Amino acid sequence: MPLAQVEFFSETLSLSSSLAAVIPQRGAAIGAEGAPGSGPPWPVLYLLHGATDNHMSWLRYSSIERYAQEKGIAVLLPSVHLSFYSDQQQGLDYFTFLSEELPDVAGAMFRLSERREDTFAAGLSMGGYGAFKLGIRCPERFAAVASLSGSLSQRTRLTGESPIANETMLRMARLTFGSAEAYDGSPDDLAHVLEGHLAAGTKLPRFYQGCGTADFNYGLNLDFRRQFEDRIDLTYVETPGAGHEWSYWDAAIRDVLDWLPLGGGEAESRHAADGEEGWR
Repeated sequence: MPLAQVEFFSETLSLSSSLAAVIPQRGAAIGAEGAPGSGPPWPVLYLLHGATDNHMSWLRYSSIERYAQEKGIAVLLPSVHLSFYSDQQQGLDYFTFLSEELPDVAGAMFRLSERREDTFAAGLSMGGYGAFKLGIRCPERFAAVASLSGSLSQRTRLTGESPIANETMLRMARLTFGSAEAYDGSPDDLAHVLEGHLAAGTKLPRFYQGCGTADFNYGLNLDFRRQFEDRIDLTYVETPGAGHEWSYWDAAIRDVLDWLPLGGGEAESRHAADGEEGWR
C-alpha cells in the first residue's frame, strides 16, 4: 500500500515538519486494477508517537501498515518532538499544529474523510495523552480515541515524581506546562477538561484505554479509569505482565483497529460497492 513521507513548512510552528502517511490501495490484489482517487474518502486515524520517538517509529517497530490496509483506513503519523502535544508556555503551539493545521495539510494531499464518524486518534505513552487530548479538546471532530500506555496526567512529571523522571523530561515539562499548579485546571489537564464536558452534557467520543500491568504508567491509567469508567464510554483493557514495549503496542494497536467503529467492515463494503472488490 502507498506510504508517503512528507516534509512541509508549518505556518503554526514556523519550521519544516515531518509527516508519514499510510493510504490504503484500491485494487491491490492480483488481478484487480487500482482506481486511485475514486470512491469515497478514506476514514482516518491520527497515530501519535511517544516522547522519545518520531513519525517513523510506528512504521519501524509495528505492522501498522499491514493492519491499516486490512481495515481500509488511512493513517497519519506526524512528528511533534518532545512537545507533549501541547501549546507550550515557552515554546511552540504543537496542539494547534496537530488539531488545526495538520488536518488541512493532509486533507489537501490525500483523499480523507472529514466526517466525525470517520475520524479517530490513537497513540502510545505521550501519544496516548495526545490522542485523548484530541478527543477531549475536540469532541465534535473525533468519533473514538485510544491510549496505549498513556501518560494521561503530566502532573508527576512536573513534580519530579514520575517513574521515568530525568532532567530533560522535567525541563521540557516545565517549558511546556509551567508548574504543577499552572497545569492543574488548565486546558492540558485532561481530567479537568473532561469533567467540564460531563457537567455540560457534551457529546463525547468513545475511549479505549490499554495498558500493561508491568508498565510504569499503569498507576496513572488506573487513576483515570477509576475517575471516569462509569461516566464515559470507556473500554479498558489491561494486559498482565506487559511493560512499556513495542511487543505490547504492536498487538494492542491491532485490537484498537478492531475496536474502532468502522461499521463492521463498512469501509470495505462501501468501496466494494463502487466496483472495487479486491481492492485489498
